[in-house]
Amino acid sequence: MQIKKDDMVVVIAGKDKGKTGQVLRTIPKKNKVVVEGVNMQTKHAKATRTSGSEIKHMEGPIDASNVMFYDKEAKAATRIGHKIEDGKKVRVSKKTGKTID
Repeated sequence: MQIKKDDMVVVIAGKDKGKTGQVLRTIPKKNKVVVEGVNMQTKHAKATRTSGSEIKHMEGPIDASNVMFYDKEAKAATRIGHKIEDGKKVRVSKKTGKTID
């Protein structure tokens, strides 16, 4: 999986197509990511002794193949390549050619 936590991504498929957001969590075993403000789901929480019942709106996971890295310099979605610099493997933006991290 080429997407990491805290990356800005654009949704390229599904009901939230076109939305951008920050990756809150990655789930590599299932190849899924949780993006801020995307795939909002409603969860009903039962009442307990300390808190009342409530309806929570939270982000659900979406497949990593449905998101693309958002390059802030190019202001567009871009693919990610890899390059070795100083003996370390780094991610590179295909549009601008600059290193991501």
